[in-house]
Amino acid sequence: MSTFNAISQWSIVKLSPFKIAVTWSMVMIENILLILLPLFIGYAIDGVLAKDTAPLFWFAVSLFGLVVVSVLRRFYDTRVYGDIRVRLAEKVAHNLRAADVSAKSARLTMSRELVDFLENDLPALMTAAIQLVSIIIILATFHSYFALSVLIASSGMLVVYACCHNTFKRLNSKLNDQTEQQVKVLSGKPFAAISAHLEKLKKHEIALSDTEALVYGFIFSLLFLSVLSNLWLVNVLPNPSTGEVFSILTYSLEFVDTAIMLPVTLQILSRLSEITQRLNRDEETHLTKESSYEV
Repeated sequence: MSTFNAISQWSIVKLSPFKIAVTWSMVMIENILLILLPLFIGYAIDGVLAKDTAPLFWFAVSLFGLVVVSVLRRFYDTRVYGDIRVRLAEKVAHNLRAADVSAKSARLTMSRELVDFLENDLPALMTAAIQLVSIIIILATFHSYFALSVLIASSGMLVVYACCHNTFKRLNSKLNDQTEQQVKVLSGKPFAAISAHLEKLKKHEIALSDTEALVYGFIFSLLFLSVLSNLWLVNVLPNPSTGEVFSILTYSLEFVDTAIMLPVTLQILSRLSEITQRLNRDEETHLTKESSYEV
């Protein structure tokens, strides 16, 4: 009977589902408070101008609540995901009994990236998704044109990433193949071989960085156009107040900040997809491929 433990993001979540559900709930609360801040600021501005301090009070309450939830979540996350990293590393080490030391070292390090994603990148992805949807809904309350502008930019952004997903995965595969040879190269090869190995790592990292830069450039151009559009579209509002204009422009700029996070997070998902396949690889059927990457 096989004792191989298949590795996936879902299998990692199942290591501690209740605790992860708690931290995800805290992320949701944190994001709801974040997305409401510009709206509360707009109300506070209009309230102060009208000599009404109630909106300012609720703005202060929301800020205090955000600080408390954010601090508590970070204390909790460190402990939950630290335990999960240990348990996942034990499963990976068990699966890699037949692998050589170089591959074991590299893949144990790579496996930590799966947990890092849950702790650091998934909250950012949840933040981006929640904020994008919320911004579209809130902007629509001012005028449908504002929501349509950012919705078009969001759709274009997803199309750009979809076209590059396989490229990211292929480039990450080459980088990881080379990384798996590092311990072997450092332990028994001459300096020239070590230098060649480091040059290959650099080449793969540059290819990844260049691709990320191009994707970022395309997406930033789309977002830049959406902000300009919303700035011009303020003219369609009948007698907008100072608070309304502030809220519209703030949400438009927050849309840019949020959307820029997505290409980075989605690129990480492409990398993790390749790492997951690598961790679930049958070592005996891949010895020939691995040896072909040796320096």
